[in-house]
Amino acid sequence: MEQKKKKNLIGKIIVVVCILAAVAAYFFIPSVNSLMKRITKMFASGDFTVVKDFVASYGGYAAAVSFALMILQSIAAPLPAFLITFANANLFGWWQGAILSWSSAMAGAVVCFYIARILGRDVVEKLTSKAGLKQIDEFFEKHGRLSILIARLLPFISFDIVSYAAGLTSMSFGSFFIATGIGQLPATIVYSYVGGMLTGGAKLFVTGLLILFALSALIVLLRQLYMEKQKKKNED
Repeated sequence: MEQKKKKNLIGKIIVVVCILAAVAAYFFIPSVNSLMKRITKMFASGDFTVVKDFVASYGGYAAAVSFALMILQSIAAPLPAFLITFANANLFGWWQGAILSWSSAMAGAVVCFYIARILGRDVVEKLTSKAGLKQIDEFFEKHGRLSILIARLLPFISFDIVSYAAGLTSMSFGSFFIATGIGQLPATIVYSYVGGMLTGGAKLFVTGLLILFALSALIVLLRQLYMEKQKKKNED
């Protein structure tokens, strides 16, 4: 028990130091400040071609930059991940882009999970939102052990807040990791396949596809809820 407490303390110190270093770099290193403002503006544009051009500008380091961007957007939950997924597919090809997007999203999910597990709810509420976190808590309570898998299948539920919320529960990392990996795979493949064919003027097509995918995921959720209800009815 004593060794576990010591390990948790070391983990907390490391995470806090990393966060403080990042904050200090943002405020005191002009180039970092400028880069972060550029990245924020890039995501705010809602145009994946802007993200693609940014990643491509790093040449041979493009894949590494994309990987880092995905982790960054995971920590800063409001930033849209699908722009990176589209950019990856358009830049590297749909299946290579899918592998890059899936693996980097997994890495981002792991970071969020452990930030929450090590630093606790107060820090998570500052990184996300109290209201958003409460909604995910209620979702977890309602759907039990299948919560992560169901949430990953629904594109309108924040991927990153789910990762943070999972870290605040008693669920094992293994269960979280497997459910996340399986649950996010369909969306990654669909987005990557479409992203590989997109041009800047294809926004209407993308919107239609996202609606279709959301409806498909909703059908999966309703079916799951029906099965759970029937099971409970049979047990009673």
